[in-house]
Amino acid sequence: MPERRLAWPLAALVALIGLATWGLSASRAALPVDPVAPPAIAARSTPRSEGVRWILAGGGPTPELNQVQIEQDLLLARDTLSPLGDGLLLYAGGADGNAVQVLREGAAADPLRARLAELFDPRGGRDSSYRPSDLSPAGAASAEAILEAVRGALGDSDAPLTVYLAGHGVGGEEPHLSQFLTWGADDLTVDDLAATLDEVPDHRPARFVVTACYAGGFAEIAFTAADPEEGPAASDRCGFFATTWDRAAAGCDPNPDRGAQEGYGIHFLHALRGEDREGDDALDEIDLDGDGVVTLLEAHARARIASGSLDVPVTTSERFLRAAAVDPEAVPDGELPPPHLPVERAVVAALAERLGLDDPRDVSARLDALHERADPLAERLDELEAELERVREVLAAELLHRWPVLDDPWHPDFGATLAAQRDAIEAHLETSGAAAHEAELLAEHALLAAEHDDLLADAAPMERLERALETLALAAQLQAEGGTLWLRYLRFVACESGRL
Repeated sequence: MPERRLAWPLAALVALIGLATWGLSASRAALPVDPVAPPAIAARSTPRSEGVRWILAGGGPTPELNQVQIEQDLLLARDTLSPLGDGLLLYAGGADGNAVQVLREGAAADPLRARLAELFDPRGGRDSSYRPSDLSPAGAASAEAILEAVRGALGDSDAPLTVYLAGHGVGGEEPHLSQFLTWGADDLTVDDLAATLDEVPDHRPARFVVTACYAGGFAEIAFTAADPEEGPAASDRCGFFATTWDRAAAGCDPNPDRGAQEGYGIHFLHALRGEDREGDDALDEIDLDGDGVVTLLEAHARARIASGSLDVPVTTSERFLRAAAVDPEAVPDGELPPPHLPVERAVVAALAERLGLDDPRDVSARLDALHERADPLAERLDELEAELERVREVLAAELLHRWPVLDDPWHPDFGATLAAQRDAIEAHLETSGAAAHEAELLAEHALLAAEHDDLLADAAPMERLERALETLALAAQLQAEGGTLWLRYLRFVACESGRL
């Protein structure tokens, strides 16, 4: 679910340079390069990943978080990556069971039971049904299985490995605390993924795509042990992430209508195929260098340009740039500075056109004005949610005073109570002052939340543009300074600029 506040992005990316490897030592003490050997991670049996070109994994930690859009994105990813060769697909709890949540058509079968459930035990999934998956996964998408699959594939080939993770995420106070939620008791952490990669310091090039909320925290894999103080990783690993480390993302909808979806994954995957989000040919628009092939970086650029969601996509190269830059607070002044990064400049031009800006630098003033509208809405929504919690406590106490078992559908007397007292319970809900107040608060909340979500979507292309301008300025600074950090930045760009 989109978070109700405007968060400043970590978004930007850069263009094509095929640079070989450098044994880099950092020119600043803050970015040393010597890798630190991480502790080994224990592994259990899981489907073998030797010889694979791609790994797909996704779903949620519980059935109610296995929304059909995740399955649809993984199906599209499988069809897109399969021509590369063998791959491994992990999904939810595995091949068995009803693992896909699909929005149910029509109202609840029993409105009173639905009303009581929302009051006493609110949770997702009650408006949905479940069916078996069409993915035929090789196993469950647990954190352990994903890490073991990555570990098994890293040293197996010289060909690049592509890892696509679709699902849910949570954030923390720092980027490396982001987590990708997985089936089972444990979640996939940034630190554990970085440690797995560090175990094989000379591993094959590895490119990651993560579409979850707070996915930008996984850009920390650019660094040894996911720690900027340890410097850039020795081997080539890079990634594309649906949003920054400190904000939510779109892309987890139980509605199977693809026409209603605007998340990063649907744009990125179709772009890799030379298509727009509807699947129609758009190669001329997406293939920015006109060579007839869409690179990962060009597909990422397309998602930044075309998506109507609140996502602010980011990459590892931009994360490294902000760790290495002379002045992370730099703001462009005058003409767009060198270096000539064609993909980044294409993003700037396209977003400025989309926003109707003659001068891309005018975006900051427009974004400030939008914040002035959005911030009071966020504050009022917080107030409404606190008041709703208090009112619901009062209403729940009223109901339980008369019918003590209504908060426990597993109680032996629940069914009989509901059957015998249905009319009285419904009458109380219709006449209670607390229930009436709750209805008023919910109506106001729905109205303001819709307005705030629209502002989030309006802000996203502005934030993408503002960060693209910042990336150009910071890259120009780093290029002027030169040295190993500039070369390492270009190496990240080259990794991101790879073809499938």
